Parts: sequence; C-alpha cells; structure tokens
Amino acid sequence: MKEQGRGISLQLLVTLAILLGMLLLGTALGWQGYRGIQQALVTAAGDTALQLGKTIDERAQRLLDPAQSSIRLLAFNPVATTLAERLERLPQLVESLNANKMISAVYIGYPNGEFLLVRRLHDPQLLQRYAAPAGTRFLVQSVSKGDDGAVLGEWRFYDPQLTLLQTQLKPDYRYDPRPRPWFIEASGRSTTVLTDPYVFFTTREVGVTMAQRSVDGTAVIGMDVSVNDLANESQDLRMTPGTETVVIDEQGSVVAYPDLKRVIQQQGGAVRLSRFDELGIPSLERIHANPLQDSRPQPYEVQGKTWYGMRLPLATLVGENFQVLIAVPGDELLADARKVLFNQMLWAAALLAVLLLLGAVLGQRIGRPLRLLAEQVRGVAGFDFSREVGVRSQVSEVRELSQVLSRMSGTIRHFQAITLTLSRESQLERMLEGVLGHLVDAAGVKAGAVYLFDDDQSLLRLAAACRGEDYPDGLPVAEHEHDDLVAIVKRALALRGRSLAVVLRDRGQELLGILVLQLDEGQTGDEVGQPFRQFVEELSGAAAVAIETRQMAEAQQRLLDAMIKLLADAIDAKSPYTGGHCERVPQLAQMLLDQAVQADSGAYADFSMSEIERYEFRVAAWLHDCGKITSPEYVVDKATKLEGLYNRIHEIRMRFEVLWRDAELVYWQGLAGGAAQQGLQAALERRQAELQEEFAFVARANLGGEFMDEADIERLRQIGQRRWLRHFDNRLGISRDEEERFKGVPPQPLPVQEPLLADRPEQRQPWGARKPPVVKGDPRNVWGFDMTLPTNASDQGELYNLSIRRGTLNDEERFKINEHIVQTIIMLSSLPFPRQLRRVPDIAGNHHEKMDGSGYPRRLGKADLSIAERVMAIADIFEALTAADRPYKVPKTLSESVKIMVSMARGNHIDGQLLRLFLSSGVYLQYAERFLQEQQIDELDVEYWLRQI
Repeated sequence: MKEQGRGISLQLLVTLAILLGMLLLGTALGWQGYRGIQQALVTAAGDTALQLGKTIDERAQRLLDPAQSSIRLLAFNPVATTLAERLERLPQLVESLNANKMISAVYIGYPNGEFLLVRRLHDPQLLQRYAAPAGTRFLVQSVSKGDDGAVLGEWRFYDPQLTLLQTQLKPDYRYDPRPRPWFIEASGRSTTVLTDPYVFFTTREVGVTMAQRSVDGTAVIGMDVSVNDLANESQDLRMTPGTETVVIDEQGSVVAYPDLKRVIQQQGGAVRLSRFDELGIPSLERIHANPLQDSRPQPYEVQGKTWYGMRLPLATLVGENFQVLIAVPGDELLADARKVLFNQMLWAAALLAVLLLLGAVLGQRIGRPLRLLAEQVRGVAGFDFSREVGVRSQVSEVRELSQVLSRMSGTIRHFQAITLTLSRESQLERMLEGVLGHLVDAAGVKAGAVYLFDDDQSLLRLAAACRGEDYPDGLPVAEHEHDDLVAIVKRALALRGRSLAVVLRDRGQELLGILVLQLDEGQTGDEVGQPFRQFVEELSGAAAVAIETRQMAEAQQRLLDAMIKLLADAIDAKSPYTGGHCERVPQLAQMLLDQAVQADSGAYADFSMSEIERYEFRVAAWLHDCGKITSPEYVVDKATKLEGLYNRIHEIRMRFEVLWRDAELVYWQGLAGGAAQQGLQAALERRQAELQEEFAFVARANLGGEFMDEADIERLRQIGQRRWLRHFDNRLGISRDEEERFKGVPPQPLPVQEPLLADRPEQRQPWGARKPPVVKGDPRNVWGFDMTLPTNASDQGELYNLSIRRGTLNDEERFKINEHIVQTIIMLSSLPFPRQLRRVPDIAGNHHEKMDGSGYPRRLGKADLSIAERVMAIADIFEALTAADRPYKVPKTLSESVKIMVSMARGNHIDGQLLRLFLSSGVYLQYAERFLQEQQIDELDVEYWLRQI
C-alpha cells in the first residue's frame, strides 16, 4: 500500500487555532490601556505559576513513568532461585538503568532475606568510595545464602560490556530487605509502591523508591529514582531572576530547591532532607507561615520590599500533599509595565509569544497519545507482538480507539501463544490446558472445558477446564448419540443457550472429544459472531490434529514400554536361576536415583534430571541385560565345573565304575590262575578304597565351592593318569560340528587305553568365523571394546575344567558370561533411538565398568561414567550379591553384601559417594524388605560402614 502524502500536524492546527483566537481577542482588548496593565501582569504571573506547577507535575510523571514501566516488566520475569541464575539476568537490570538515567539503582529482595542490587558508577567519588577497579561502570551487590544457610555478601564490578572485572567478598555486608518499608508495603500489594522522597545515602541525590511485587509473589523489585531534575525545572521556569521557588511535603521537608547543597543536611554519618525553616529565605517563610486563600498571586511586604506569593499543590509525586511555594519580587514582576506604557505593541507581541507556547503545549498534550498509539500499532504491524497497545487520553474517541487496538493486540498474542502451545507442548494434558486458557482469555468468555472421548468406556472424560468449577469428570455417551453430541453435552452441563460447543474429530472423522466455551450471563450462543464461531471451529480442527498426534505418540510409548518389559521378562524366564534379575535391578536403581535427585545437600545437591532423562534411565535399566538373550543357559546356570548341557561327572563316575570292575576282574583272574586268595582280596579292597577316595576328591573338585591350590590340581593330574580300556569307536553317532573337531586327530585302533581324566583336542572349539569384535584395534570394533579374548570359543577338557581355581566357570565360559554386556551394547546401538533416548546404550551397557578403569567391556574410568551409569553398577552388584536364586552360590546377608561393596568402593571399583547415599538414605533396607528373604536381613551398623568408605 502506497503511503499518503504528509498531512498537517494536529499539534500545529491546535496551536494556530489558539494563536489566531488570542490574536483577535488581544486586538479587541488593546484599547484598555494602562489601567489594566498592572492587573494583567499579576494575573499573568499567576498563570505562569500554575503552568510551572503543571510543568513540575509533568516532569515528575516523565521521571516516574518509564521507571514504573520497567519495574512492571521485570515483575513478569520468571523467578531466579540461585545467585547464578540472577546474575544471568543482569543484562535486563542494566538495560533498565541505561534506559532511564534518573534511575540510580535497581534491586530485588527475596522473602528468605537474599538481595541483589545493580548500581551505575559514573561519579569519581563513588568509584573511589567503593575502591572500584579501572573501567568499572556497574556495581552488583548481592546477599545470598549457601547450602548450609550461611549468609554471603559479595560485590561484583563490571565494565560497560558487563564483563566481570572483580569480585569482592563482603562478610559484613548483611543488608536484609525484609524489614524495609518498601519491601513490606510492596509484598502486600499487587500494584507499584512509591516511598516518600528522601536523600539517597550513596549518591546524595533526592529521590523516591519504587517497588513492585513479582507476578508469582516470590520477590520484590525496587528502583531508586532521582527527582533532582525537578529543582532544575523550577529554576529554569522562574518568572524573574529574583523569583524564589521551593517544593515541600506536608511535613515541611524540602524536596526540590535550585541550590541542591541547601536541600541536603549532614547529620552524623547520615544525610537527610532539610526542613523548610533551615533554608532561611524570608520571602518564602512568609508564604509558609501564612497560607494563601487561593492560588492567585497575593502581595505582601518583607523587609520593606513587595513580593507576590503563590502556593500550588502537586498531584503526581507519590500521591502525597506536595506543594510549590513561589515568591516573586514586585519590582521585577512590574518592571516591564513602564515599557508597555510606551509600546503596547511590545506587550501584544509578548502576549502572543506566551499564547504560542501555551498552544504548542496544549497541541502536544492532545497529539501525543495519538502518536504513541500509532507507534505501538506500527510495532504490531512489524510482528512485534510483545508490546502492550493502549494509551490514556481524556478524548473519548482516542480512548475508544485505544481500547479496540489493545484488544486486537491481545487477541493476536493469545493466538500466537495457542500456536506455540500446539506445536511445542508434548504432554497432552498441559497442551489442552494451555490452549483452552488462551482461548478463553482471547474470546473474553466466562469459562471453558475440553472433554476427550474414551472409546472403551463410551465416556467423555474431562481433560482440561478453565475457570469452571462445576464440570463433571465424565459424561456417558451412547454410540447413537454421536451425531447430536453438541445438544447432549449442553443439556448434561445445564448450559442451555449460554455456550458454544465444537465437536473434535480426527483426520478419519472419528470422534476425539468436544470443546465447550461458557459465555457470559448476558450473552447467548446465537449472539456469537460468525467470524468468532469460524475461528473457534478452525482452531478446534488444529487442536484435534494435535490431540490425535499426541495420543498416537503416547500409545506408541506405551507399546515401547510393554515391549521392553516383555523382553526383560523373557530374559528372566529364560533361566529359572536368574528369573527376576531384570525386574529387580531397575527398581533398585530407580530407588537410588530418586534419592540422588532429591538430595539437597552433599555431593548430589546440584544433581537433577528432567522427566525425559528419568524416562531414558528407566528404559536403560529395563534393557541393561538384554544381551543375555544370547547367553547359553548351560553357561549362565552352570552349577559345577563339568556341567554343560548336563553334568559330565556322571561320565567320570562311569569310568571309575569301569576301573572298579577291572579291579574285580583282576581279582577273579588271579583266583582262576591259582594265586593266594588272601593277597588278592587285600589288593582288591585297597584298590577299591583308592577309587572311592579319588572319585570323592574329583566330585568335591567339581562343586567349585573351595579354592583349588596347586597341590589339588597336581593330584587331579595324577588321578587322571589312571587308564581305562575303550572298546567302542568314539566317532560314531556324533554331529557334524564334532566331526569337524576330530579332523587332524588320527583314529586309534580298538581297544585303546585312555586316561581317566584328559584334555582332548576335540573338546576344544575354536572361534572360527564367529569371533566377536571385542579386542582393541579390531577394525570391526566400532564400539570401543577393550577385552581379552580367550583362545577358543569353548573348552570341555575335563582336567582343564576341574582345575578351575575358584567357582565353576573357565575362562571361555567367563568370557561368554561377560559377553552379554557386549551384545547389550551392540544390540542397543543398532536401534534407532530418538534423540531424547540416545544415551540408553551407554547407561545400559556400562554397569560393569569400574571407577579405576579396570572394568569391562571398554575399561572406562570415573570421568567417563555418568551418575546414572554408576547407579546402575551399584544396583546390579547389590542385586547379584543378595539374589537367592543363583545355583552356584549361597545368597549373602545384608551385612555380608555391604561389607563386600564397601571393599569395592575402597578399591575404587564403585562410586563411594553413591554407596554413601545408598546406605545413609536407607535404600538398601527398602529393597531388602521387598525382595530379600527374612533370614538375609540381619543387623547392620550403617554408621560404621559409612566411616569405612
């Protein structure tokens, strides 16, 4: 749109109209002559005095309005709870100082006694007083409380670019805002509070304190506003050189006087405003002592000299009874009268000049609201919707235009907020509450509600309500009532015609719910304009799409959670001995994590997690052992050293049976050969006793309950050297894999003597093509694994397994157990987790790492492990120690488990600080009461073990 040509200013029109009118009036009155001159001058003096009062009023308003706007804007800021957060908002406070040079300081007081003040340092005396470093422009004085409640005073010095130059600790700086009048008064009101004028101790300026409670009521913002300009204004507007002007309050204290040094009185270490009688000006003392009857100039005599006195009230400054006292010397006031007698035209010109100024001021007063309104509307047209639109004016047309534009701007802001809520809010309930609240505010209706349809229950459930208290939680709806849903809901809510309802449907036209807006008492649905009805219907369509999208997302999340739980249950069900591990560990980990988040002191006082991060942790906890789905049951459940798919001790026992029979055969063969029976019987019994004892030793070694020393292993070798005779081919009836392992082993002619215990080549299974990528430097190892890989995939050698020094697992089987965490990381890393769940593989896969970097599978150290990962490690270890369903160990008691974990913490294997929290918070006992057997819960001296960490 093309801009129109520049028109005539309203201010100019008003000025010209007044000027021409007064010119005609002056011409008509010019004949009066000398008799009216004196009275005219006195009257002019009174008018000028009135104008002076108005000017001072306006000047005070111009001083206070910008500061009041700034403080109101600051009141809408979210509350900063820590000193660091408050310092982040320092640019806002500094901008308030820069925007209004009359603001001396901006500060914020908090109900807990904390305080933050920003002061501009431009005066050399102030810089010297505060010992400010070179380049200082701003001083920040703060009083905060530490975690232990101790009060800490600090001064910070900043340059003009808000670069921190120096921080000074001030232990004696104990300013508490709570007993201050400005804090007390502002805390009890929602409007801005102004104090009486007083002398600022720091800057020696006269001013007022302006205070405003924050919107959420958790802080009070204050500003010190200087009114020194009022004194300069009164001096500039003196009617004659000898005119005396002073502004006083109702207590007689001097607020403004051209000579500022006489306004401030030093009283010990403090400063105060001078009392009126301390000024020592006789001409003004007469006016103060004898109040005038009205605002017109009144003549009086002082020390033989005629003066004209005036007393004018001020309405703007703090709303108090302030007055301007004006004393004009009579000789100066009437000095020009003698000249006017000789030249009336000069009088007329002077009068016209005064009227011209008056017309300009009046035109400005009328045109200023319109210019301000135009500037605000240009901001809205420029997509700046944050500014308030509206002005104050006594002109009804201007006021009505301002109200219409203000409502339009508010509607745009609400619509923008609705759009942002629909696009950004992920939680369905919060999104509906936000959209409904802004819609009710924008439409100016009484209340509103959103009901969502529950297909399973055939019920409309209340999802969000705004300003309504009587909405039922549910409304039954039959399937045949869907077509007339609006009328049914209105009847159920007893709204009759005082409402506007819109059905919400998804893109497939399936019922989602209904939006109900409750109109004001005097307004009915038929009276609602078609544009507004269309706007609500279009907005409901966008809301329906958002509702459908979020419901689908929530359903998908429920499905994901169920699948994760299903996988964890499947892993637990895979082995009867580890069943419940994947369920117990997440619960224990969640208990400990909750304590770390809730901690308000100690090592985790600053630790926090968002709801999304907590969900990420829960997912990782449920999936922490998903790799066990690849672990063979016979390894996971291996209870003895010779156990595989079955316990091979039975094969060994059968060989001992063969040797037993061989001993009997030797006996009978000896008898048949004529040997002495007594010697043969003794040899038989001796041999059988040896076999019984040796088998018992082998059987005990198979259990793995005791440590095997070198002597025990040597005896196994000696026992294994016994020979037995095999008559059958060991290559018959075997699988292809076994045939592959016999390649390279020459067959032996039968019968063949074999050792009782042996490690045969065919009992070793090489890795082949299934070698896992866990060795550092392997090009396939993209996950950073750093593990030692056994030579073979498995080794069923009998001596090799019986010689296991501790436990029942050999190196290959131990690696197979540990490999489950490798498979966990590989499996989870291959999943396309969304951005908010990208840390699931690390949290789930790092619970076997140690603080000293000696863990597996990646040898990560303390610096590489997050708190969540360390929590998982403690939960996994404690559950494993106390589990009562493991075939290879007896469940530990509480005291035994804690003793082991304290030892691990001292060895820098687990996080000692987390273990402290685990014990001191009682998480261990909560878990024990839910999952441990009664005999496992023994007495535990928590304080003793805390001292041992």
